[in-house]
Amino acid sequence: MAFIRKKRQEQLLQLYSKERFSLLLLNLEEYYFEQHTAHHIQCKGSQNERKIRGSLKICSKSVIFEPDAISEPIIKIPLRDCIKIGKHGENGANRHFANEKSGGISLIFSQVYFIKEHNIVAPYKIERGKMEYVFELDVSGKVEDVVETLLQLHRASCLDKLGDQTAMITAILQSRLARTSFDKNRFQSVSEKLHMECKAEMVTPLVTNPGHVCITDTNLYFQPLNGYPKPVVQITLQDVRRIYKRRHGLMPLGLEVFCTEDDLCSDIYLKFYDPQDRDDLYFYIATYLEHHVAERTAESYTLQWQRGHLSNYQYLLHLNNLADRSCNDLSQYPVFPWIISDYCSSELDLSNPGTFRDLSKPLGALNKERLERLLTRYQEMPEPKFMYGSHYSSPGYVLFYLVRIAPEYMLCLQNGRFDNADRMFNSIAETWKNCLDGATDFKELIPEFYGDDVSFLVNSLKLDLGKRQGGQMVDDVELPPWAQSPEDFLQKSKDALESNYVSEHLHEWIDLIFGYKQKGSEAIGAHNVFHPLTYEGGIDLNSIEDPDEKVAMLTQILEFGQTPKQLFVTPHPRRITPKFKSLSQTSSHNASIADSPGEESFEDLTEESKTLAWNNIAKLQLHEQHKIHKEAITGIAVSCNGSSVFTTSQDSTLKMFSKQSKMLQRSISFSNMALSSCLLLPGDATVISSSWDNNVYFYSIAFGRRQDTLMGHDDAVSKICWHDNRLYSASWDSTVKVWSGVPAEMTGTKRHQFDVLAELEHDVGVDTISLNAASTLLVSGTKEGTVTIWDLTTATILHQVPCHSRTVCDTAFSPDSRHVLSTGEDGCLNVIDVQTGMLISSMTSDEPQRCFIWDGNTVLSGSQSGELLVWDLLGGKITERIQGHAGAVTCIWMNEQCSSIITGGEDRQIMFWKLQY
Repeated sequence: MAFIRKKRQEQLLQLYSKERFSLLLLNLEEYYFEQHTAHHIQCKGSQNERKIRGSLKICSKSVIFEPDAISEPIIKIPLRDCIKIGKHGENGANRHFANEKSGGISLIFSQVYFIKEHNIVAPYKIERGKMEYVFELDVSGKVEDVVETLLQLHRASCLDKLGDQTAMITAILQSRLARTSFDKNRFQSVSEKLHMECKAEMVTPLVTNPGHVCITDTNLYFQPLNGYPKPVVQITLQDVRRIYKRRHGLMPLGLEVFCTEDDLCSDIYLKFYDPQDRDDLYFYIATYLEHHVAERTAESYTLQWQRGHLSNYQYLLHLNNLADRSCNDLSQYPVFPWIISDYCSSELDLSNPGTFRDLSKPLGALNKERLERLLTRYQEMPEPKFMYGSHYSSPGYVLFYLVRIAPEYMLCLQNGRFDNADRMFNSIAETWKNCLDGATDFKELIPEFYGDDVSFLVNSLKLDLGKRQGGQMVDDVELPPWAQSPEDFLQKSKDALESNYVSEHLHEWIDLIFGYKQKGSEAIGAHNVFHPLTYEGGIDLNSIEDPDEKVAMLTQILEFGQTPKQLFVTPHPRRITPKFKSLSQTSSHNASIADSPGEESFEDLTEESKTLAWNNIAKLQLHEQHKIHKEAITGIAVSCNGSSVFTTSQDSTLKMFSKQSKMLQRSISFSNMALSSCLLLPGDATVISSSWDNNVYFYSIAFGRRQDTLMGHDDAVSKICWHDNRLYSASWDSTVKVWSGVPAEMTGTKRHQFDVLAELEHDVGVDTISLNAASTLLVSGTKEGTVTIWDLTTATILHQVPCHSRTVCDTAFSPDSRHVLSTGEDGCLNVIDVQTGMLISSMTSDEPQRCFIWDGNTVLSGSQSGELLVWDLLGGKITERIQGHAGAVTCIWMNEQCSSIITGGEDRQIMFWKLQY
């Protein structure tokens, strides 16, 4: 779990430093400057005088003394509560002590906190009343400097206006940073070359630690100004896997670095004082990573998730990460949905839809009566309007769930106190009920609810969290009846998250939190409107001139919570589940045979062989090649038995090649214009060719002559398809036409009769078309780079996606018809979700990919240079380059078993390829 792992990392760092002290003992927005070995002198000058050895910490708003003996409490004295600060013995008092030149510092104050006595995490004890503490430094020569620093910080703490306090402390901090620099002796190697150095703060939950960032040709370093929790943090650039720019305090100042692929917990989070420093460091690391790591987008993860290569849990982690959610920033902590709505039954039935929460609605809209009250208030509210007075994610809500594993964070957030015992995270069922019925409670969950670590549910630290009104102590979280143990609860929660129901509906929740229903009219329609300040860009802090107002506004926003960065502006695609796959069968015949065990096993065997072939597509080997044309080859069609190969070419001929005899058997010319594509009609009796002379030609193989000519267009015919006695023709005249044809069993003597059933109009010439398996959808690609998906049952446009900057070379549906892949002269490979029209993946090559075949996950493309490229779409990379033609690969054909491939090229050759595995 993200937070728990981060917590354990910090515990390890504390072991390293052998301290009980933690930055969490500071106030929010407070800095720790320096520490001095010292003694706390109790009962000075009396017989009971006692010296307690420890470390005196000078912080921007307090003085903290950490005794070496863990039986003694840590002492925290707020500077704003100090009445007098000075050298002990000034003004004639204790002159003998002063003359000894001892390092004595006197603090007279009205309030003090006692923390972690016997190293027990508990609410802070407070003692009030005028009192004096004396601290004796080991190095007496530093007393004057420390007193001067404390007086300066005390003046800042006592300023009336919060904005003035912040400004003065910031000036003190920047002065200290300016007087220091990164210690180059900390470099791992003397040969390292410094690239840049700047000031920054290391961010951990609720606290930041100022220091110096340094980047060399091999390492990224951070050196804390105070040397806490260790002298330097070092990250080897070679280990870096991901970097992200972050918003921190609504400003573009954050940078998070990960040395893992999938972990939500980063290795370092830095906040810079200057956006340019952040951008320069990001650019340097990104440039370094270009040679090692592929940059990932939300869309690339969407494709992996849709196709089952990412679980729902993993996908939500990636989306949170891309939306600026970080376990280092509790105001932007990763957000996960409530999934289960049944916390009363003794058994959890994941096959019952009633078990689940409605993921299409925000939590505030799940209770109809409460929603009506909220809407009434919303309608009466002046601008800016909002429906919910609290957010679904905030620091308070995160720590509400995690108080048992992170009690010090809760004490830090709430000024040394735990929440009221009855308002604690006591019961899963109670918490759900309150989120459903409470007037101001709309909180979602956190990733820990779907992880493996149960420690946030169990009071293993034996914390005293208070007593409830009924008299029972707050201890472990009460689980629903269907959970036998905390481990069982998490396992069943994970099972629910990965269930078919959630897989089918999770995209609806993503639309609300990360997608197009997050803002604007869609958000209003979905009852998903939160306070304007929670949204990115909701306020420009730089435009607020009053420092008090700026600090107050920032504090309010950070404590209230922030809406994730919007990742999608169109409806999110749904996941492809086994249920959906069965619905995408290509015909009623296929659907009917699914009930037959024998047929199903044969089908499974065929699918298994196809999967095996595609998994080994990189092992493609050239079997033979033949030069049979005088110009570039434009189309390939093969008879069912594989014995005859038909090709068209820009040399205006259709040729028939015998694979067995390796001889050219026929060469047919219909006109003196180039032919652009060809296909075989069912039964292998007729070949159809499209031509640049605006015609489509039908050739009878049995009779050896032209059977018919369809004069169907006003410009070149660029591509043809055939299915179920219908011809689909694309043309440079900006149309795609659908023609009805005669049954294919008719003898070659009968002429084909064609009627136009539909005309699909485009703005510019169409270069390529393709049908889905059921021929209910058609995709077209134009000369200007637009990919259009058509519903053939109504002859209407489903989606029009301008995703290429130049001509679209080729398009094809995935076997399950869920996605369309297109390639263009701009070198891009784009994947479009058919349901939503969302561009969910885009990869770029350094040259056009003229043609391709794919199985939905892997692509084999023919490039302009003649190479065959194997693309891993889910991994976002080219995995193999296979040497092929001497010129561009212009067309490609694969048999149904995916075991044999034929390519044609500008070098006038056809090449026969075999899979060797």
